[in-house]
Amino acid sequence: MEHEHDEGYAGPAEITVDGRTFALNVRLGGHFQPLDGYYHWYGRLDASDELSALVDTGQPAMLATPHGSAAGRLSDPDLWGRYRIEGTSTPPFRVHWTLDEVEHVL
Repeated sequence: MEHEHDEGYAGPAEITVDGRTFALNVRLGGHFQPLDGYYHWYGRLDASDELSALVDTGQPAMLATPHGSAAGRLSDPDLWGRYRIEGTSTPPFRVHWTLDEVEHVL
């Protein structure tokens, strides 16, 4: 089930690592960082044994949701085998950029 909130996305996604694509669910969030002027997005991927067998910490990956795609980097898995992904770019989910969009959501 897909769920969107103010600054994030939870639902189906595809992650591509080393030319292999995996379908899984993700939970993503993010924020604009005024100190460096970039949007930083991040989240967790559902556990996948196939992905875990292929991935190294710090490995680049491409993450795609129904709203877009973005390059990111994988970090260490948690105790449940869920990798964290993070990126500094336009995120692979919808972000409310204008005051009108934010007020419409509220």
